[in-house]
Amino acid sequence: MKHIAYTIAAFLFLAVSIQIQAEDSWEKWGPTSGLKGGGFIARVGYVIGGTTPLPLPAEIRKINSFSPRGGVSVGIDGYKMLGKRWGVSAGAHFFWEGFHTSADVKNYYVWLEQEGEITKGYFTGTNITNTEMWGVSLPLLATFRMSPRWNVSFGPYLSLYFKQTFTGEVYDNDEGVGYLREDTPTGIKILMDRENPTPYPDNFADNMLPLNLGMELAFDWKAMRHMNVFGLLDWGLTNIWDRKFEAISFRMYPIYGTLGVAYRY
Repeated sequence: MKHIAYTIAAFLFLAVSIQIQAEDSWEKWGPTSGLKGGGFIARVGYVIGGTTPLPLPAEIRKINSFSPRGGVSVGIDGYKMLGKRWGVSAGAHFFWEGFHTSADVKNYYVWLEQEGEITKGYFTGTNITNTEMWGVSLPLLATFRMSPRWNVSFGPYLSLYFKQTFTGEVYDNDEGVGYLREDTPTGIKILMDRENPTPYPDNFADNMLPLNLGMELAFDWKAMRHMNVFGLLDWGLTNIWDRKFEAISFRMYPIYGTLGVAYRY
């Protein structure tokens, strides 16, 4: 409890100290010319996250592993401060992002490809999923200056995808259970094992929508006169799949965060 009390006290002291900084601190850490100035911020960062159903469906019983893939973002934002505290910004962030995951599932509806033929049914066992996406996000944000050196921004964004991949395979889990019930949960039982994994059809990515709408939350800390350290979260609000796509029975949303550095001028 003492450690918690000390932490809260230190946080409050820091917050008070920030608020009582002299006006020339706002000038020093503000836009490059005056408190109501504007300019540009060039950004480069590392992207982590994944594309996931929300909430996790009951068919997914356990996440065995998860790791990001890709992970690069390069962009530029234009900003304009309307006063000491508030401003607006808009930008273009080019990204390469993706993920790999392994999960144990039960009665998971999916389409699989066996010897060139599509098999539909309910799978129980281990499911592997991989996806990568290349594109650009276009955020339009309101900016609030919490202190001379801390900014927080929030608003909508639109992502446009240049290329998307979505691949996967299934096989038996660590307990040796791996099978597909064809067409219905009580259909013909087709056994599957990790010595010969059964893949998703090659055309899954053809059913991914070319755009996504979401909300972005961003923080900037002004480490130097022209250099920022930043973090942002892009939370997709629209399904990645075409509404007519039936091979995966639940909606999936891209949720990715970026950590990086930026040059402000």
